[in-house]
Amino acid sequence: MFQKPIFAVPILSHLLLQIVPERRRITSSLAIIVIIHVDLYNVNDYYKMILVINMLYTYAEAQEKYGSPYQIERKIQQGSLFKLAKGLYSDKKDVSPYAAITKMYPDAIITMDSAFFIHGLTDVVPDRINLATRRNSSRIRNENVRQFFLESHILEPGKTTVKHDGVTINIYSLERMLIELMRNSASMPLDYYKEIISNYRKRIDDMDIRAIEDYMQLFKRNDYMFDILQREVM
Repeated sequence: MFQKPIFAVPILSHLLLQIVPERRRITSSLAIIVIIHVDLYNVNDYYKMILVINMLYTYAEAQEKYGSPYQIERKIQQGSLFKLAKGLYSDKKDVSPYAAITKMYPDAIITMDSAFFIHGLTDVVPDRINLATRRNSSRIRNENVRQFFLESHILEPGKTTVKHDGVTINIYSLERMLIELMRNSASMPLDYYKEIISNYRKRIDDMDIRAIEDYMQLFKRNDYMFDILQREVM
């Protein structure tokens, strides 16, 4: 398994000390992510963030940090740096797969089985991470990824971010994933589809119906979607 990283921005050490007053060894070289949210993280959350700062590197970032390809290889041999995949390195041997994928493909969006699982619509753990990318994107040659190519006008609508497995990821919203469920219903195992649609029925009162209808309008053939929404979800 992979461990939990975080993407961070530098802030002054005195602010860190205000947030985590008992951690007096924190210096200005450390960084944490600043998140504007109605719910603040507690002290332990902030400390965990600090511990995993700068854990993942692209090849360019590793070369900038260590100075040369030779030094990168030397660090790997010494066991202080780990090559997770082509062009991806880490200070830790075990890293969360979602952290690694997010670092490698920052513009991709979590979709389909992965999104259904993360949103709590199914307890079926996907065997691969499902990513949506632009139709003209390069093919992702990674056996742990299933790639979906989408036209530009339907890629961005419904995109949001959530914190999962210790990292902030791009993912489609519940409303957008209902559209993807309906679009792909014919090719899904019936029991799997029924599990997800049943959980949507339980959560429909908390969802934005207007947004669902707007997403339907992005697709030319959408009459069947309205039928499914009325017959199986509402």
